[in-house]
Amino acid sequence: MVTIHPSAIVDDGATIGDGTRVWHFAHVCGGARIGAGCSLGQNVFIGNHVVIGSNVKIQNNVSVYDNVTLEDDVFCGPSMVFTNVYNPRSAVSRKHEYRNTLVGRGATLGANCTIICGTSIGSYAFVGAGAVVNRDVAPYALVVGVAARQIGWMSRHGCRLDLPLHGNGQARCSESGEGYVLRDGVCAPAGQP
Repeated sequence: MVTIHPSAIVDDGATIGDGTRVWHFAHVCGGARIGAGCSLGQNVFIGNHVVIGSNVKIQNNVSVYDNVTLEDDVFCGPSMVFTNVYNPRSAVSRKHEYRNTLVGRGATLGANCTIICGTSIGSYAFVGAGAVVNRDVAPYALVVGVAARQIGWMSRHGCRLDLPLHGNGQARCSESGEGYVLRDGVCAPAGQP
């Protein structure tokens, strides 16, 4: 069952999966596709050309504009920002220039961060609060700052891994015990190619 607060607006045609909750003053446009078990917080906006996977948490005051895809298990922190035009001008229509943004499975986008359109955030990456992402982020990478720069690696459980930024290494998640391997600057759970 989908739960929609009486103050929320869900336009005809929107697809919303079972168990999803749409909270106060949210607006979901008619072309949006939202998976099961999601939570759309207060004052969230979801555009027409948006795809959201299952178990996605979008905190208060987030607008997910056209051409954004959020895979399963993504977390969008309070008041974080997506863009969809690289060089907007009020007097120049650029709706035909929207750039695609992809956020991979399990990624976390911290409070008040900004994701510039045309970038990809890798699976289980972690974008720190207030960061401005203007280039692709590798899977499992931890990025912070303006402009965002990588300072480490994160596990699927959101724990920092004791791995070098580049080269090779091995580490275990302090919470889950899951092993991770860094090969030639690419991080993945142990046992995955």
